[in-house]
Parts: sequence; structure tokens; C-alpha cells
Amino acid sequence: MADYVYGPGRTHLFVPGPVNIPDPVIRAMNRQNEDYRSPAIPALTKILLHDVKKIFKTTTGTPFIFPTTGTGAWESALTNTLSPGDRIVSFLIGQFSLLWIDQQQRLGFDVDVVESEWGHGADLAALESKLRDDTAHTIKAIAIVHNETATGVTNNLATVRKLLDMYRHPALVLVDGVSSICALDFRMDEWGVDVALTGSQKALSMPTGMGIVCASPKALEASKTAKSVRVFFDWKDYLKFYELGTYWPYTPSIQLLYGLRAALDLLFQEGLENVFKRHNRLGTATRLAVEAWGLKNCTQKEEWFSDTVTAVVVPPYIDSGEIVRHAWKRYNLSLGLGLNKVAGKVFRIGHLGNLNELQLLGCLSGVEMVLKDVGYPVKLGSGVAAAAAYLSNFTPLIPSRI
Repeated sequence: MADYVYGPGRTHLFVPGPVNIPDPVIRAMNRQNEDYRSPAIPALTKILLHDVKKIFKTTTGTPFIFPTTGTGAWESALTNTLSPGDRIVSFLIGQFSLLWIDQQQRLGFDVDVVESEWGHGADLAALESKLRDDTAHTIKAIAIVHNETATGVTNNLATVRKLLDMYRHPALVLVDGVSSICALDFRMDEWGVDVALTGSQKALSMPTGMGIVCASPKALEASKTAKSVRVFFDWKDYLKFYELGTYWPYTPSIQLLYGLRAALDLLFQEGLENVFKRHNRLGTATRLAVEAWGLKNCTQKEEWFSDTVTAVVVPPYIDSGEIVRHAWKRYNLSLGLGLNKVAGKVFRIGHLGNLNELQLLGCLSGVEMVLKDVGYPVKLGSGVAAAAAYLSNFTPLIPSRI
């Protein structure tokens, strides 16, 4: 198989996760196993837990680092704060919100699904109506995906908090930030988010295998009475070992802990606000390229545009799956498939993580060649030119090289 998939040069990885891993992170993980009960790993973990709070923009939250994916982090958020039969208002706007809803239902919660057309954001008018009518406070939680990776839609979390405050509703706010945290501005404390979660393979630019959950004091209090069964993801076990100063109720991935340290160092060296600006530049440049190609964004309104992924709608006579297959086979370029309702209709360009302007332009050049190969009448260079014109005007000097 290795001989079959080999291609010269670097693989151009532009799916919306897993993403490119920067060399300092790879070097940090290239080490032997260690005894996690030695003094070194608890000391490292203590600092990591302190620094992880910064990516959530919280001073009051308590983070948990699980050896899992975002799916496991979902389960941790739900089972530690809720009891079977609890009512959750959950927004269905794409494949990943759909999967989270499926998990909520299988865990035995009463899921009040608010569905929108794929390409639209969460229906917050429907949320307002439900909160207004729920004077008995039967709604125990709001579950929302901050950035829906399947359609390239970003939701407005500040408005969710505003509505809850307007109706003085005590529901918990549970947020999937898997493809947003460390790339889009995320304000856990300011927005009153009770549980936020992300995965290592997205904007942290690490391998898959680490789910990071952050819980507010209100969520920790809810966990004391939540009756959902949990074992592996139980916060109580972690908190016990936090108190002991050893931090781990079971064996962590030593290599991923060192990788996380390196990944956080890179983010903090660049500065989180600069990271957000860089992602906005890359997202804007990609959208300008799509427009120059004469294609449409799956996201229906500018207010929902994502700066981490763009879902591109193709004409009916083209199978978007063929675009993805051809890109990989001919140009060593990995693009995201359309999923579920948009399968065959869109392909996705991921522009998140440790990524710069010239890398993106290489991807856009490859996409143009693929579009031409599959029969779309694209003018070669049109999208690249539009993106390059924007980036040449708005890309700042690298701070460390001024």
C-alpha cells in the first residue's frame, strides 16, 4: 500500500481536519514513553491545564484532557451535566450537528431538534420562541455547534447567551468548538458557555487523539447531581486526581502531552488575536477565489461565513466526489468530501491550523487545475489572482522577523 499511495513532494492537506502538523510539534512528540507517575508528567500537566484555559478565554473554567476524539468530548459534556430524559434544544444544521444529536438521542435525552436548511445557521428565532414559552424551565441545556464543518457555517454564540439572559433562563450552554477553537475567536466566560470542547486534530494542529473539554463552575455544580452513566469520561475521577496533584486517573499519551505543549507555544508566540486574523485572511481569500471561479459558497449568508472551512457548491453536471478523488490521484491534494445531504454537491477547502498564505495559494491553484480537468470552464489563475490580490494587500509582516 505504501508504494501505491506514494507521491513525490509534500502532501497538500486541505481537508478541514485533520490538518498539517507543524515541525516543532512533530519534534516535540518524537520521544520515548515516560512514567506518568513520575514528578515530570504531573508538573507538565499542571502547566498545560493552566495554559489550555487561555484558548477558551476563561479564567473560571476547569479543563479536562481526555485521550479521545471530539466524539468522546461530546459524550463527556453531555453525561457529566445531564440526566436521562432531560430536555435539550439542539440545532441541526449539517452532518456534525446531526451526529451530535444522534448521540444525544442514543444517550437517552429528550432532544428538541431545531432543523435548518444545510448552509444556514442555527435558527435563533426558534430558540427565542422556545425560551419564551418555557416558563417552567423544562429545557436543561442548549447544544450548539459553533462551526459546522460540513457546510462551512459559523453560529453566533453571543446571541444565544443574550437570549438566555433576556428570559432569565437557567439552561446550560454546551458548545462543540471542534473546528473553531484556536482558529476563531471563542469567549467562554463572556458568552456564558458552560461546557466547551475541541479536538487536537483541528486548529491545534496536532494528531488525532486528544479531546479537550472545559467546564464552567455552573457545569461542575450540575455534574454533582447528573444521573447519566459515565465511567471513562467522568469529571469526578479527574477532579479527585487534580486534588492529589497527580492529575491522571488513567494512562495519558505522553507524546501528545508534549505535542500539546509545543502547539500551545506556537499559538501563544503568534498571539491568539493574530491567529484569528490570519484565519480570517485565509477564509476571505478562499471565498474570493470561489467567487472568481463563478461558483457559490454553500453558506447562504455572509454573517455565517466560516474562516476555517469553505464548502464550494458545484454545478449539477459535476460530481463533487470526483473532484476530491481526482485532486488526490493527480495532484496529491486532499480536499474535503461533501457529506450526507450535500454529498456529490459540494467539496470543502479546509483553511485552518498552522497554515500560511502561500500554502493556501498552492491549494487554490490545484483546485483550479482539478476543476478544469473535470470539465468545469474555469479560467486558470482567476481564483489565485483574486486571492493573491487580497492577501498581498492585507498580509502583515511576520512579527518575529520585523
